[in-house]
Amino acid sequence: MVKYIHQVGLVIMNKNDIKLIVVIFVIVTLSIIFINIFKKTGSFAKVYYEDDLILKIDLSKDGNYKVNGYNGEVLIEVKDNKIRVDRENSPRHLCSKQGFIDSTTQTIVCLPNKIIIKIEGKDQELDGVVK
Repeated sequence: MVKYIHQVGLVIMNKNDIKLIVVIFVIVTLSIIFINIFKKTGSFAKVYYEDDLILKIDLSKDGNYKVNGYNGEVLIEVKDNKIRVDRENSPRHLCSKQGFIDSTTQTIVCLPNKIIIKIEGKDQELDGVVK
C-alpha cells in the first residue's frame, strides 16, 4: 500500500510495492527483448498500386526502382536489406518521410500515390485459417 504524507508531499512505499515495480519492469524488459529477437526480417518486398501487385523486389540486392503512382513517378530505394520511398510527388512528402523498413511487421503506405509496400519472407506462416 502506498502511503502519502500530506504535509511534506512524500510517497512512502513498503517492500511489496517495490517488489511489484521490479516484477513489472522485468516483465516489460523481457517482452521487448523477446519481440526483438524473434522479429522476422523479410527477404522480398511487394509493391502494390490500387491493390494490384506491380513489382516484387529482392531485398538482398541494393538498387533503385521506379513505379508510377497516382501523382506521378515514385522512386523506391533498396539498401542493406531495407526498403524506402526515396522520392515521390505528393503535397507533404509523407511517403518519403517514413524512412526505411526491414521487417515483415512494417508497411509503407503512400495514400496520395495509392502505393503500398509490404515486406514478406520466403517462408510465410499462416496466422489463422477461416472457414
